[in-house]
Amino acid sequence: MPVPTSPPILATPRDALPGDGPEPGAPAPPEGAPAPDSRRAPGQRRAPAPGSGAHRATGGRRPAGRARSVLVVGAVHAGSALLHLVVLALMVPPDGAGVRDRLLAWDARHFVDIARDGYPAGFTHGPDGELTGNELAFFPLYPLLVRALAALTGLDAGTAAVATAHLALAAALFAVHALLARLYGERVALAGIVLLAGAQPMALTFLMGYSESLFLALAAGTLLALHRRAWLTAGWLALLCGLTRPAALAVALAVAVAAAQHLWRSRRLTARPVAAVVLACAGTPAYLAWVGARLGRVDAWFRIQQAGWGTRWDHGAAFARFLGETLRRGEGWVPVSTAVLVLAVLGATAAAWGRGAWPPLLVYGTAMVVLAVGQSNYYHCKLRLLAPAVVFLVPAARALAGARPRTAAGVLAGAVLFGCWYGAYMVTAWPYAI
Repeated sequence: MPVPTSPPILATPRDALPGDGPEPGAPAPPEGAPAPDSRRAPGQRRAPAPGSGAHRATGGRRPAGRARSVLVVGAVHAGSALLHLVVLALMVPPDGAGVRDRLLAWDARHFVDIARDGYPAGFTHGPDGELTGNELAFFPLYPLLVRALAALTGLDAGTAAVATAHLALAAALFAVHALLARLYGERVALAGIVLLAGAQPMALTFLMGYSESLFLALAAGTLLALHRRAWLTAGWLALLCGLTRPAALAVALAVAVAAAQHLWRSRRLTARPVAAVVLACAGTPAYLAWVGARLGRVDAWFRIQQAGWGTRWDHGAAFARFLGETLRRGEGWVPVSTAVLVLAVLGATAAAWGRGAWPPLLVYGTAMVVLAVGQSNYYHCKLRLLAPAVVFLVPAARALAGARPRTAAGVLAGAVLFGCWYGAYMVTAWPYAI
């Protein structure tokens, strides 16, 4: 067998780990057979081998496959948004606030005020002198984007807030679909984004003037960049997460786990993974420090949050009391449904660990669940806070991907109708904040 005069040039990413190559057990080519691309035309690039680092870096898909994915994700985004809005419109009372007002209710008003007027200069007190919550409790990236969109388009702040949420949701679905396709395949990715955008109970929040859709887009983008080993991209996206919601702690943990895995396997210390971790940990502390400097107290943000919303870390004690009282008395549709659905999320998250999912995704999703149930905030906000967690949807998406197409389609259709109805009910019939 002739010995080549120079080693073949392989298209591998600079951060590829030792051992990247064809999948174990793949049949070897017959001895003496030419390489698959040995007769390629002059100037034609060598295609990455299936299973190689370069193949995974491109998602293993050709341009036609990527175009098909764009169409699929666009259809899911448009269809789920339309169905949510139609159901919401049908459930709005004739003499009540309209669809636009419902999409800009509760916390959305604070974001719109920030986008229009900026942050207050200090603490806010009620007529009795007691400290109250104010807009400084809300992180800045989403209202800044709302202000920018309003300035670019001439839209009012409220309309720009809803439009920003819709655009962020589209970006989030593309990132989640790409990530799940890399991890589990196209069918799981499709089922996953349908469950994410349409079926989970508070998916409507992604279309409201809230920061959930932006946070999901940045978190999913971070995880996708980590899977591609684009460390600095992941770090910057995680930093932006930290300027969107304090739950960015979950994203920072995922970055740290991915970096630790890479450094352990490569057996050498490289700068990019470490830089990604540093960036991921910088966003939230930067905003908390800014609030502290503005108000002259290091703990200013925490005082505002506690005064306005009663939010503090209590290791899940408040949620445990809520579960005990609700399951014992069984009074009220919203408390009972919230308790059952959150317990289902906890079970699905545990099931995701049992199926051996990708560690950074597991850590991110589990940390999101822990942060949601471990705080003393309102119990009826839990499902909204859990909406960007993603990981608890993976077991159902994998099961649906393995089912018969008719069965999967029927289950997804029923789940989406329930999710659209539940979110619309919480926005129109439930009298308290979500």
